[in-house]
Amino acid sequence: MATALITHAECLEHVTPDGHPERVARLEHVLHALQDLDLRRETAPEVDEAHLRYVHPQRYIDRIKAGVPDEGLAQLDADTWLSPGSWRAASRAAGAIVRAVDMVLGGDVSRAFCAVRPPGHHAETETPMGFCLFGTAAIGAKHALEAHGLSRVAIVDFDVHHGNGTQDLLWNEPRALTITSQQMPLWPGTGDPSERGAHDNVLNIAFAPESGGTEMRAAYEAQVFPRLRDFKPELLILSAGFDAHQDDPLAQLNWSTQDFRWLTQQLCGLADELCERRVVSTLEGGYDLSSLAISARAHVEELMETAT
Repeated sequence: MATALITHAECLEHVTPDGHPERVARLEHVLHALQDLDLRRETAPEVDEAHLRYVHPQRYIDRIKAGVPDEGLAQLDADTWLSPGSWRAASRAAGAIVRAVDMVLGGDVSRAFCAVRPPGHHAETETPMGFCLFGTAAIGAKHALEAHGLSRVAIVDFDVHHGNGTQDLLWNEPRALTITSQQMPLWPGTGDPSERGAHDNVLNIAFAPESGGTEMRAAYEAQVFPRLRDFKPELLILSAGFDAHQDDPLAQLNWSTQDFRWLTQQLCGLADELCERRVVSTLEGGYDLSSLAISARAHVEELMETAT
């Protein structure tokens, strides 16, 4: 069965200040790296605000929309900015994961990758932060639960920074298992293994600076894969950040492209075993353009390989 690539040109219209790591070139490099792959290419729709309300109150949605400037840039916090195209970009990013969930659960494809920006896993219930405006992975999980009637959805977030937003948005949701691995110490300072969710539905894995793929593989084999088997998700959502790569400038983990390939292969194997092969992945971090592009391609190649 095919693998879908879901994106939209409006995701390139979210502009940040010169020198900002979350820049238009990130998505351009990812799309260029994927251009020759045999993917089912889909246009990301604009999100229905009812889908944003799965995890964000309307007053927050209205505040983000009202904050978008007519020209220039508007600053939300030290790291997070709005430009005239930011609402459209964020709408397409959230719409992409809703479309991906619909396609995978509808049987159109078994895997889907959302090549979108801005990223989403740091956006909390009413707080934009860490380059993120809306909690896209959490929106996808809630859509699967509410619109498709699933009983169990798991999110695995392997971005180098803790997915504090996803954890916050799904903290009280017993039907969602949130698993995140991250460097510690590192911004945003959350993600300690003691943070376990209101229903023991959160698993945090902490990696020391300068650790690499050996430590990652051991931790996933010992903790993550058994936890997924115990939970038996009906859908697996991946927050695919590639900033744990050894070349990334914003952190100090030493993963290789082959580590991302191995991790994707293992997670897809579990999806084959547990949830009818159903995997939705959405782009999060990754700020060295070359390593981001080659790692994203390796990730998507494994989604494709295991989809057939």
